Amino acid sequence: MQRRDFVQLAALLGWGGGATGALAHHGWSSFDQSRPIYLEGKADDVKWRNPHAELVLELPETLRLPADLAQRALPAQTAGVDGPALLAKSVVPTRRDRRWEVELAPLFRLGQWQMPEIKNGDALSLVGFTFKDEVGAAIVRAEYVFLGGKVYGLRSSPA
Repeated sequence: MQRRDFVQLAALLGWGGGATGALAHHGWSSFDQSRPIYLEGKADDVKWRNPHAELVLELPETLRLPADLAQRALPAQTAGVDGPALLAKSVVPTRRDRRWEVELAPLFRLGQWQMPEIKNGDALSLVGFTFKDEVGAAIVRAEYVFLGGKVYGLRSSPA
């Protein structure tokens, strides 16, 4: 189902303002996996719960791609993810939203990675995916999270 069709269906069924949030819970197919984006900032409005943890990321006024991003070491995952290629292709978003909704993995998987619970105010960065052409809500599905000097791969469990 295309995003536009889903939003129209949601409106017809009276889902109203929840349509965008509900769309965000429909797996990887909703996100443009050909264009990874890089975000960094401070966590706000953290919800550490299932079906997956989520937060709002407050971006700095100026967002730049780190010079070392493509060379960062990444952990092995059970899913076939070409992490180095994703980091090499990463860009900063063209839209200028200062607040992005971030979807993380389910709590079970975050536990497998031994990722600490993110708290409001924590600094973090990530590489993930948003909607094609950055259309719609400022939502990103995190693929890699850089937190506290460690990196966590969220597509699958550690290899």
